[in-house]
Amino acid sequence: MKAIALPVLLLIVVVGCAGQQAVPARPDSDLESFRISVDVALVVLHATVTDRQGGFVSNLGEQDFEVHEDGIAQQIRVFTNEDIPVTVGLVVDHSTSMRPKLAEVAAAARSFVQSSNPKDEMFVVNFNEHVTLGLPAAIRFTDSSAKLESAIGAARSGGLTALYDAIAEALEELQAGSRDKKVLIVVSDGGDNASKRSLAEVMTLARKSNAVIYTIGLFDEEDQEQNRGVLKRLAQATGGEGFVPDRLSEVVAISERIAGDIRHQYTIGYVPINRSRDGSYRSIRLLARGKGHRLAVRTRSGYIAGGEPRVGQVSAK
Repeated sequence: MKAIALPVLLLIVVVGCAGQQAVPARPDSDLESFRISVDVALVVLHATVTDRQGGFVSNLGEQDFEVHEDGIAQQIRVFTNEDIPVTVGLVVDHSTSMRPKLAEVAAAARSFVQSSNPKDEMFVVNFNEHVTLGLPAAIRFTDSSAKLESAIGAARSGGLTALYDAIAEALEELQAGSRDKKVLIVVSDGGDNASKRSLAEVMTLARKSNAVIYTIGLFDEEDQEQNRGVLKRLAQATGGEGFVPDRLSEVVAISERIAGDIRHQYTIGYVPINRSRDGSYRSIRLLARGKGHRLAVRTRSGYIAGGEPRVGQVSAK
């Protein structure tokens, strides 16, 4: 397997060596992550391609993709569809209304780990009106389903919902992860009523981060504070997917679907024709051509050009 380290700053990365040649994977004792050396700003996309039936399409080549930024075609410089390890943050709502749902959420976390790449590293952010890291202080990341279940199940439930603060904390925690690909899975059943941060701030952080965000909305129809649109916007902006199950029992299957989605993604990189780092928002459209089949492509909808590396920065080798 070939690997490329994407020293990412969400979508944009600047690193210091010339060349674009992938290097062989290192032994298990080192990080098996993608390693690439370039001397320009690289926009990195993680893309999921599905067919009409919703099945993953994993046999496409670089020639089957087109990427456009602000309507202008871009040249693909990096392409791979390897199953690489990721850093995953589970962001779990522990407000009062979530209390009867947490056992199922913990079971879904166990199923997610079992369906994921064995080299993934994971952490938990629990929140009500307060935001806390779920794992013991001595353990920052784990691949243990038992530890993740305990981190979710042992937290106190009750109180209000600081959803935006929790997502901001999780995006910050991703910076400490050693995997170049970053993912958040957010589980909540209501709108935010306790955060210090605003939705606009969190959307900006998400667009500046390389994290792909998946959301699971466990809504109660009688809950006046539910906000399905917020979770959907976060997922769409970052190339993830938003789920709203009809029944709580569907959460385990959804977690397995998310694990499969992560493992079947293409990684595509391009150097933007417009290299100005002016802080403007750049829209992205990624197209895939199948042999006689209509394909759906999901990736982030755009990025913010410029700014200092924040989430997921890694040193180039």
